[in-house]
Order: sequence, then C-alpha cells, then structure tokens
Amino acid sequence: MKCESLTEFGKPLVSQHRPDPEVSGSEVLLRVTANGVCHSDLHIREGCYNLGHGQTLSFGDRGMKLPLVMGHEPVGRVIAVGPDAGELERDKDFVVYPWQGCGECHQCKAGLENYCAAPRYLGMFADGGYADRIKIPHPRYLFDIGDISPELAAPLACSGLTTFSALKKVEDTIKAAPVMIIGAGGLGLMAIGLVKAMGGLPPIVVDIDPAKRDAALKAGAGAAIDGAAEDAVAQVQAATGGPALAVVDLVGAEPTASLAFNAVGKGGKIVIVGLFGGAAPWALPLIPVKALTILGSYVGSLSEFAELMELARAGKVAVLPTETVDLEEAENTLNRLEEGEIVGRAILTP
Repeated sequence: MKCESLTEFGKPLVSQHRPDPEVSGSEVLLRVTANGVCHSDLHIREGCYNLGHGQTLSFGDRGMKLPLVMGHEPVGRVIAVGPDAGELERDKDFVVYPWQGCGECHQCKAGLENYCAAPRYLGMFADGGYADRIKIPHPRYLFDIGDISPELAAPLACSGLTTFSALKKVEDTIKAAPVMIIGAGGLGLMAIGLVKAMGGLPPIVVDIDPAKRDAALKAGAGAAIDGAAEDAVAQVQAATGGPALAVVDLVGAEPTASLAFNAVGKGGKIVIVGLFGGAAPWALPLIPVKALTILGSYVGSLSEFAELMELARAGKVAVLPTETVDLEEAENTLNRLEEGEIVGRAILTP
C-alpha cells in the first residue's frame, strides 16, 4: 500500500510503501477512493493544541503514536473482509465513520464513541485515509453513499458530521432566529447547507476573509460579516434581529470566542467547535448575568452520522466546494490549507 505518513511531529509527511494490511475477525479492508484534508490535520502534524497562557496539549503525551497515516474523512471500496464481517458489496463506495472508540466504556456503550477516553479515531490513533488502503474494525462504521460521488461524500465524515452535531445542539432556536456561524471554511460552508436541511433560517456568517465571505453568500448565508470590523457585533445583531440566540464558533480562537460572547443575548448558547487555540477571554460574572450556555462540541456520534447520511442520500445536504489532488500532494495540500488558500475542501485521491 502507498501512504503519506507522519513520522515526526512538526516535520513534513513522508511517502511510504507498506505491506497491505491483513484482516481478521470483523475487520474490513477498503481501497481508498477519496479522503478529505481537514484543518485538524494541521494540529496533528504539529503535534499539539494551543491552550493559551503559554501551554500546549501534546498529542504524544495523550497516546498518539508515530509513524501515523493521517486522514479521517475516508471513502473506499471493500477489497477484503474478516470471517466475522459478513457479506459486503464490493462494487460500491462507502464513507467511513472515523470516530471509533474502545467499545467497552460507559460512553461507547451509550452510543457516544466520539467521547471515548481510549479512542481509536482513524487518522489520529489508528492509521487513516492518507493512503490507498485503510482497515476498519467493523462494518457498522461503513455507510453507503448512494449516488454521491466519493469526493463529495468524504467531507461528510468530519466537516458534515461536526457541523451537524453542533447545530443539533441549537436546533431549538434556528427556526426562530438566524444562527450566527463564525468561520466560512469547509465546516462553515457545510453548516450553511445543513441549517437549510434542518429547516432553519439562513444563517449569519462571520469571517475575516472576503473570499470566504463571498463563498458563504453563494452557499446561501443570509449575511456575511467581517469579524474584524469595529462594528461587527452591531452588524451581527442587526442581521439576526437582535442579540443572537445561538452562535456556532467553528474557529475557536480568542477573538472569535470574544465576538461570540458579545453578540449572543441573554439565555443564548455558544457552541465552540474550532480548535485554533488560546484561552477563554470572558469575564466570569457575565456568564451568569447573561445566563449563557457555553458548550463544546466534538465531531459527532454514530447515530448522528446515520441521520446525516440519510439526509445526504436524499439530496438535502448541499455539497461542499471541493478540489481533488493526488495522494502524493498531501504535504503541499496541508501547507496550502495552512496559508488559507483552499476554499471548501481539498480531497486526496490515491
């Protein structure tokens, strides 16, 4: 198998050839047909999250082992199955749910493998989709993509699921007032279409990049506002018809967290999804004074992915702008993503 492997944190990926994985038990081997390049992959390549106050969270200290094949948005075709995996069709593409847990802890038994304390996430704690082969532990993680092309289905595993799960947390308000979405990258553009699929009002999108604001308007945003503008909060509240009822922060930086806090109204919700980094900038007394709910949202559950894929196969999820690149261009693609040169999603095609 060919793969692009992370062999040292903070260093470029290395092209490798490895023996094809062998399957046993309920395992399934896929030939990868597409894999999205996610912003989280930049953090993985770096080896840490920025926690603010000069602190970082080291992935190596949290159990991430190298060498590692990154990539958590894989689509592929079945080429081998273990004796306990059952019969699987070989002539169709499946998108893989990558947020796999240990299967034994309380969270996993509750159907929340994405909250597992001993995770086996693809592309993080198990080899992922920056390759032409990928092995998964059980066919329950495979979802038929129907008539969706592999390059459009791949981002559903992270961009789609992450935004869908975050929006589910504010679903009770999106029909009453436009949700404020911070960030118009791959997740933000996906969120715009998902709000529509969920019956919500056109969202108000905030981004400092004019090209991404234009993309958000083309995707159906009700307004696109420059987050760096001095009157950004006033613009948002004018567009939402008053203080926002809900904010989904897909960036997760100190300036965006501050903007979200200032724009949301009393009794509102802020859902933080992005992992850009930093420390919380809020004055603690204002959290109870504004009666705010501040939530973290990390990817999504297997049942939420099943719900999302049902919407996607029915044609109710707007497609994300994508560009396809060769697998060997993975490192260059990460660099372009880091420089903000990619609108939507870049898709590796082995």
